[in-house]
Amino acid sequence: PARLHLFSDAAEVGAVRRALLAWYDSCKRELPWRALAAEETDVDRRAYAVWVSEVMLQQTQVATVIDYYNRWMEKWPTLQALAAASLEEVNELWAGLGYYSRGKRLQEAARKVVSELAGRMPRTAEELQRLLPGVGRYTAGAIASISYGQATGVVDGNVVRVLCRLRCIGADSSSPAVLDRLWDMANVLVDRSRPGDFNQALMELGATVCVPKAPLCGECPVRQHCHARRRVRRSPDTSCANPSSREGCTAVGGCPLCPPATEPWDSSLGVTNFPRKAAKKQPRAARAATCVLERRGRRGAPRYLIVQRPSSGLLAGLWEFPSVPLPLGLQEEKQREALAEHVQACTGRPVAAGGLRYVGEVIHIFSHIHQTYVVYSLPVDEDATLDPAPSPSRWVTEEEFHASAVSTAMKKVLGA
Repeated sequence: PARLHLFSDAAEVGAVRRALLAWYDSCKRELPWRALAAEETDVDRRAYAVWVSEVMLQQTQVATVIDYYNRWMEKWPTLQALAAASLEEVNELWAGLGYYSRGKRLQEAARKVVSELAGRMPRTAEELQRLLPGVGRYTAGAIASISYGQATGVVDGNVVRVLCRLRCIGADSSSPAVLDRLWDMANVLVDRSRPGDFNQALMELGATVCVPKAPLCGECPVRQHCHARRRVRRSPDTSCANPSSREGCTAVGGCPLCPPATEPWDSSLGVTNFPRKAAKKQPRAARAATCVLERRGRRGAPRYLIVQRPSSGLLAGLWEFPSVPLPLGLQEEKQREALAEHVQACTGRPVAAGGLRYVGEVIHIFSHIHQTYVVYSLPVDEDATLDPAPSPSRWVTEEEFHASAVSTAMKKVLGA
């Protein structure tokens, strides 16, 4: 029965391709990476421009990415320029964009292309994924189709939503079995003559029309082929997950692509019944004590001590105020003692727990962590120096702080 959800009619596949490409040609957004890729004649430079945009756009909105992308491409217009940069420079430009390991992996892969592949990008999705660290199936497919014309599909969050609605796929869209079917569908649908444009059209549709809430179904170029829309208009109360099919999907509850029998159709949701996702895992709670050491300069301008985080793990290589993780439920007195001991280790100077002034708490939500920073301040003498510390450290002005590779969370701490 699962076959009834798939695109198996050649005429319909052709109609979807034509409608989507025509819509894309007239309605696509003007975005800097599209403009750069369109005007670039060197295929490897075009692939680099696409690659940077795809990495930045992972779990980050277009409006946020545009400024970062423009600054990145101005600073490192080629793979070779990026490969020659330092990780510190990469982190500084990436700061505030989130998911910081993306920039690090992008540079690692650029260095591999330059040092091991003679500066030549892999040409197929399979080679891109196999040879370049940090390049997954989606990114490889996007680069290969847009830059090199390979007729391979792509599946990101927008494409998942579009395909699930087009074919009434109500099973958990994050499950490996359903994702495999969605990749099969994307590879069937992709236009062989314009694969890059088609993939961008499918993603554009999900980003601007077939959105998570309040989709603009009346403006959708492929609405005539949408099974979710037909279900809303013709038989919203039927138990069949694919009522537009002549045969119908009679294996509700047993079909791997139908909604579970325990989750009936909610008529108030309409097409947004699809896709169904597994319940989002709540972020774990974590606490840390953070000390803002402030040293007044000769002209009264404060300088702050920042230290560099380890080269692996959360926020790898970024700079922060001296911070120490805290067990949940630790009493305030013990928090001070733990932080004083950590600051002493960072500075090589005696630090009394009683000298730490409580400022307040700052909450920052990472993708998987609900982080609370318990913020303290500590003024130090103007001539305070640092003994050799386990981690690199330096004094910075507020302007230098914001120009450094610091996380959004630390910017919140400074503003507390």
